Amino acid sequence: MSSNQPPAERREVTVRRAPKFVPFLVLGALVGFAAAAIAAFGVPADEDFDPGAVFGFLMITFGAAGAVLGAVLALILDRRSVRRQQRVVVESVPDSEPDTDPQP
Repeated sequence: MSSNQPPAERREVTVRRAPKFVPFLVLGALVGFAAAAIAAFGVPADEDFDPGAVFGFLMITFGAAGAVLGAVLALILDRRSVRRQQRVVVESVPDSEPDTDPQP
């Protein structure tokens, strides 16, 4: 380490693996859409209702329910990751060579 560089700074940080909520919401909605398709087209149809209209109604309700269930699962996994968090000490490392690219 050269004499013109400051000493390395040590800092304690918290590290945890938290889930991303959007993929859980999207996956839950897609599972809800699949369940709506099975419910709409898998059972014998009623002659009073168009199967496409039944699928549209069930797609909205099952998709919303699936997204809510996906969010609940993400929240449960997030709480679990809080319990498993770890405290670590990190140390800043000075650059070995200075930047030569001009900054805009």
